[in-house]
Amino acid sequence: MPVLADRAPAKVNLTLHVLGRRAGDGYHELESLVAFAGTADRLTLDPDTALGLTVSGPTAGPAGPTDDNLVLRAARGLAARVPNLRMGSFHLVKRLPVAAGIGGGSSDAAAALRLLARLNDLPLDHAAVIAAARGTGADVPVCLDPRARMMRGAGEEIGPVLGLAPLPAVLLNPGVPVPTAPVFKALGLAVGQTLDGAAHPGIAGGLGADALLAALTPARNDLEAPALTVAPVIGEALAALREREGYRLARMSGSGATVFALFTDRRAAVRAAAALRAAHADWWVAPTFLR
Repeated sequence: MPVLADRAPAKVNLTLHVLGRRAGDGYHELESLVAFAGTADRLTLDPDTALGLTVSGPTAGPAGPTDDNLVLRAARGLAARVPNLRMGSFHLVKRLPVAAGIGGGSSDAAAALRLLARLNDLPLDHAAVIAAARGTGADVPVCLDPRARMMRGAGEEIGPVLGLAPLPAVLLNPGVPVPTAPVFKALGLAVGQTLDGAAHPGIAGGLGADALLAALTPARNDLEAPALTVAPVIGEALAALREREGYRLARMSGSGATVFALFTDRRAAVRAAAALRAAHADWWVAPTFLR
């Protein structure tokens, strides 16, 4: 059987409201509008070989030990739930920055589940696939079908596909990995505590670019302020985006350090990306569409 291939696109939190911290399990209760970028990692699966993983690409080094990669965790989680699951060896071309707030590892894991589901004729909404996604990580379920939608709770509540207009954007990472735990610690919520004013604006499906921007503007990322205390360079990255011609909205994604800006059109985004690369040669810059 030929090698199977899939993309693992960057996940971007266009909004991220922290509603509070749950009393039962201590997880933070979130509400987030998630979109996916054209820029992505690439994952291939060589069927009917021993389970394994090799990694190459410009960000392969920071991706960490192969045995602990989320691709293998997802594959093992699905194998534990599906008897006689056909497996294979994976190769990951890593292009997205690591510990960057854009769900690179989660998207890689979701791509692995999609490839195994294709190999074994399983639908993506199969109970074992969903359970394996949830067991691998909080962001993996929303990455299974990478299209814009609302995500709630600790990642377990996934809304319907929204069919939003593609948004010209630039993703920018200043080269500093930011683990999630210190950012939530800096947020400082006690178990059972709720945040005032945390309600999220309604986002309807099928919105055009202008209507979507109007809905996004009053929203926010509640992790941005605490992330700035962990990695102040995030502020420099946001300022650099806001200096570019054609910029409409700039915000941090996830827990950082990746930030994004929405632009008037693709040409403005490409020009902005070229200027940012020239000014910051050591930063990761990607012009893209979010959808």
